[in-house]
Amino acid sequence: MAKLRLRIDFEPEGSLGPGKVALLEAIRRCGSISSAARELDMSYRRAWLLVDDLNQTFRQPVVNAMVGGRKGGGAGLTAFGDSVIRHYREMEAEAHEALARHLKALQDEVVAGGDAVAPPRECPVPEDGSERGEQERDCDGRKAMQRSLSKQPAGRPN
Repeated sequence: MAKLRLRIDFEPEGSLGPGKVALLEAIRRCGSISSAARELDMSYRRAWLLVDDLNQTFRQPVVNAMVGGRKGGGAGLTAFGDSVIRHYREMEAEAHEALARHLKALQDEVVAGGDAVAPPRECPVPEDGSERGEQERDCDGRKAMQRSLSKQPAGRPN
């Protein structure tokens, strides 16, 4: 089944997408960044950097960290953090609903493992046998691109 992933770029300030929202939800469940990171199989450093990025992106913090002590510290979502999750999940649901027929139409055209045979690709080959034709002949973008990039002169940006 086709999946729709929503990512919002607040250029140049930051972004919000499924990974950061999943982290916020895990922090809400677990009560700490480290526990949330473990639950998501993510390093603590990566989780902390994502939380810091979110807190820097918005005017208000989304997560408040509590320093350790008798109760061992932890982290929790602010009311604004809960609001960010709610807005994101509602936008995701609305986008999925609005685009469902398009997703189905495209999904119906995807070759499923063994269900249908993909038609062979026609590879354009110039009659002059130029190098470009050789790159396109195998119709494999990676191989052609790797060969093309490996022929770039040193110091020249790709």
